[in-house]
Amino acid sequence: MPEGDTVYRAARLLHRRLAGQVLRATDFRVPQHATADLAGGRVVESTSRGKHLLTRLEHDGDRWTLHTHLKMEGAWRVLAPGGRWPRPAHQARVVLTTDDAQAVGFSLGIVELLPTAEEHTVVGHVGPDLLGPDWDEAEALRRLAGEPRRPLVEALLDQRNLAGIGNMYAAELCFVAGVHPLRAVGDVDRLPRLVRRAKQMLELNKERPVQSTTGDLRERERMWVYRRDRSPCRRCGTPVRVAMRGPAERERATYWCPACQPE
Repeated sequence: MPEGDTVYRAARLLHRRLAGQVLRATDFRVPQHATADLAGGRVVESTSRGKHLLTRLEHDGDRWTLHTHLKMEGAWRVLAPGGRWPRPAHQARVVLTTDDAQAVGFSLGIVELLPTAEEHTVVGHVGPDLLGPDWDEAEALRRLAGEPRRPLVEALLDQRNLAGIGNMYAAELCFVAGVHPLRAVGDVDRLPRLVRRAKQMLELNKERPVQSTTGDLRERERMWVYRRDRSPCRRCGTPVRVAMRGPAERERATYWCPACQPE
């Protein structure tokens, strides 16, 4: 699932290309909104809330929010009107067309159109956003500390605690903190430093074309442990370990160095 900085960049792209423009055509290719037509309306803005994308629209005096989530395979692409799509048409879930651009949302995991006044029903549960104007380090730490026996990696992935961390950042943050991912939150004495590092990582990567936590942008050199199972640890040479956790439908890989992050 995309990390918060990936969603932030998608929202920024949509905002830059669509904000202030009149919609010449809209096409919602999901059953619940198949008959919706906002042509003639205006794109107000696009923003992200953790891993959620919110595109706000005006139409006939009403304010609407297009709420989308990329999930595992989703992506937004903005093309010139009439341009060739980079993915098959059957993967398109939303098409927004203006005079200057055509935004296509492919394989989106969530597509909802709701009154802007009701946005809280879809993102109200989300904790402080690492890349948002509401970022509050103290509140994020308070939420993380609320379940002291919970494994750290699970607490970091819970968007109700702080928004924007996915599987990659969770693994990398545990490594740079020298903490085993399954250590209980209450036993982590460097939690404030870890949260500040999370903020730093996402802030840096939101401006990069590729993500890196090592500072090296070369292929296979960008991460400390993520997707490096059985490769030698960059610090000590011990083979990186990986384990699958969670229910089958939401199973995730957890990566760590058994020497640098002892249980």
